[in-house]
Amino acid sequence: MGEGRPIVSSMRDPYRVLGVDRSADTDTIRKAYRKLARQWHPDVNHDAGASERFKEVNAAYDVIGDEEKRRLYDEFGEASTRPGFDAARARAWGGRGGRSAPFGGGVDVDDLIGSIFGGGGFERGPRRGADQQLELTVDLITVVLGGERTITIRRPDGARDTLDVPIPAGAKNGGKVRLKGQGLPPRGGGPCGDLVVRIKVAPHPVLQRDGDHLEIEVPITILEALRGGTITVPTPMGDIRLTVPAGVKSGARLRVKGRGIQRKGAPGDLFVILRPTVPESTDPEVLAAAERIERAYDTDPRATLKI
Repeated sequence: MGEGRPIVSSMRDPYRVLGVDRSADTDTIRKAYRKLARQWHPDVNHDAGASERFKEVNAAYDVIGDEEKRRLYDEFGEASTRPGFDAARARAWGGRGGRSAPFGGGVDVDDLIGSIFGGGGFERGPRRGADQQLELTVDLITVVLGGERTITIRRPDGARDTLDVPIPAGAKNGGKVRLKGQGLPPRGGGPCGDLVVRIKVAPHPVLQRDGDHLEIEVPITILEALRGGTITVPTPMGDIRLTVPAGVKSGARLRVKGRGIQRKGAPGDLFVILRPTVPESTDPEVLAAAERIERAYDTDPRATLKI
């Protein structure tokens, strides 16, 4: 099960999670994230705890991989990652995320919290409460198949609730799911607002999305490329056996119908991109075999390469 991020007060420093300095540039952060995402993705790493580590890496990148969120995090710390945080109101109260705000002097603590984290969710009178917003990072496989994620949210009174968020197949990055009546309560009683969950789709280490279609690059051997054969290809719905035609070139695309985004009644397709891979061995027998292949070229393979 996934968690809505950012909502948990024990969130680790995202810079430490990704192993980068606070002065790191965007490219450095992106490279660190991609490396860790590949290392800890549950489809690749089956060690205990890999899934939680993967979620933590995604949550960290969600904060400092986005320039605006990173700026707010550097200014206000973890408070900036909480649902409904309002930087302008936080600055007006004069503290880092409200932690050093002047609670004395007759200040109503509920009003202060509402000002920074809800914007009108603590109004007087029996009127509807404000909507609450948060961002939920989900993996691409969940978006492909559709599913559900359980999140934990903190209420204004400090209580924590768990909610099930439906993730429709084909959900887009930035898409929203609205949970009726799960937002902020109005002060003085009345119906609560809604909880608006913004979906952030985490990159997958091997799959790429193109609309409702998926792409996967699959390495094959030189012999498989020359002679053809049958290979096993993983898909979100399980492994499939695929026939490689003889003499296939690098970049050739094989279409597998219905193995893309699983929209009801109209699933997308999976495109398998074949990449012949050269062995790293420098064994004399391997080089001799390569020389025999070299003699099979009728023309210069770079003859048409002109500028």
